[in-house]
Amino acid sequence: MTVVRPFSALRYDTGKVDLSKVIVPPYDVIAADERSLFFDRDPHNAIRFELTRDASEEAATDYSEIAETLGAWQESGVLIREPVPAYYVLKQRFTAPDGHTLERVGFYAELGLEEYDQGVVLPHERTLAGPKADRLKLLRAARANLSSVFLLYEDREDDLGATLESAFNGSPEQVARARDDAGVDYALAPLTDAKAIAAVQGFMAGRSSVIADGHHRYETALAYRREQREAGGSGQGEAPFDSTLAYFANAYAPGSLLLPIHRVVRRGTAPDAEGWARALPGWTCASLPATGGSDAVSALASETLAKLTGRPAFVADAGDGFLHVLTRDTPLGDDLMVRVLERDVIGAVFGLSPEDIRDGAVGFPKSAERAARDVREGAGSVALYLNPVSADDVFRVTGVGERMPQKSTFFYPKIPTGMVFRLHEASA
Repeated sequence: MTVVRPFSALRYDTGKVDLSKVIVPPYDVIAADERSLFFDRDPHNAIRFELTRDASEEAATDYSEIAETLGAWQESGVLIREPVPAYYVLKQRFTAPDGHTLERVGFYAELGLEEYDQGVVLPHERTLAGPKADRLKLLRAARANLSSVFLLYEDREDDLGATLESAFNGSPEQVARARDDAGVDYALAPLTDAKAIAAVQGFMAGRSSVIADGHHRYETALAYRREQREAGGSGQGEAPFDSTLAYFANAYAPGSLLLPIHRVVRRGTAPDAEGWARALPGWTCASLPATGGSDAVSALASETLAKLTGRPAFVADAGDGFLHVLTRDTPLGDDLMVRVLERDVIGAVFGLSPEDIRDGAVGFPKSAERAARDVREGAGSVALYLNPVSADDVFRVTGVGERMPQKSTFFYPKIPTGMVFRLHEASA
C-alpha cells in the first residue's frame, strides 16, 4: 500500500562543505533565538531553506529567495544532483537518556501521497493551520521538498534490516558523515542495487506507515497536490507534486526510541497529597522526598515511573520537596495514559479545556529535567511526568483511525534537514 520510490537526490558536496556545519534540526524545534546561530555557522547552512533569520519576518515573506539560493548553490557546485536514483540509508548513532548507545537505521525515499482516508499513510496527531500555511508558501516558492516527513513502519522481525545495511558495503567514499550539536553521529549511503530496491518496495507495498514527525509537512504536500491538480496538473500519480520526501524507520528496531513528552501546568494551583487523593478517587497517592536540583528530582521521577510501566501512573512535582506518585489499580486497557491525564487530571482537576491547552495553559517539555526546571523557575505550578507510549500503542490507535492527544510522543532523535533534498524538476 505504501509507495516508496528511489529518487535522484540533491545533496551537499562534502568536498566543499562540512556536513556537520550545514545540517539543522527540523524547523519546528529551532527556537527563535537559535536561528542566528545556524545562519552564522556556515554561509551554506540549510536553515536558509527552512526559516527566516528573524521570526518576525515570517508572516510577510514569500520565500522567493529559496529558489534563487537552490539555483545558485547548484551552479557553484555546493549542491550536486545524484545521477542514479537511489534510496538513501541513514544511520544515527546516539546516547539515550539512560546512557546506553543506540543506533537507528532508516532510509529516505520518494513517498507517493495518499489522503488519510485511504489508510495508507496514517496520522497520529492533529495539526494547526498556521504552520501549514507557512510551509505551503515555502513549497510553492521552492518547488522542492527540503525537509522530510518521518514515518514509522512495522517490521517486528527486522526483515529489512540486512537489506538497508547493505548500502554501507560499498566504497567508503560513498558514505557522508556528520555530527550534530546533540552529539548524534550520522552516516548516509545510497542504496542502488536493483534487488535491494525491489525488496524495499515489495516490503513497504504490503503495509501502511504512521507519521511520527512532520504532519504539517505531509498535509502541506497534500494541499500543494490539490492546487496543482486544480491548475491543470496530470493527477495520475506520476507528477513530482504527487510525491514527497520521506524518511522511514522500523518502529520495532532496537534504535527506535520513543520518549515521553511531559506536561507543565501553567494555570492553576497544585494540590498537596491530600488534595490529590480527594481530586482523584480510585487513585492511590504516595509521596516521596525529592531533594536536590532539577536533574536529581527528574531522575527520581523517571526511575519511579519506570517501575510502573504498563500501569495507569504519573508523578506530580510542584517543586515543594516532594514527588506525588499517583497510581490506579484499574488497568488502562485500550486507553492511553496521555488521554487519562488530559481528561482526568488536566481537565477535571485543573479545569483546563482543550482550548486552554492550545492557548498555552499547559507546556510540553521534552525532558523530565526541563519540566522540573520550569516549575522551579516559576514557569508553571506543577510538572506532570509520564512514561512513554509504546510502538504498539501508536499502531493500535492509528490502525482504528484515531489520533492521540497533542504532544503524546517524542521520537528521538529527530531527522535533520540537509542530508538530502528532493527537487520537483526532472534531472537533466
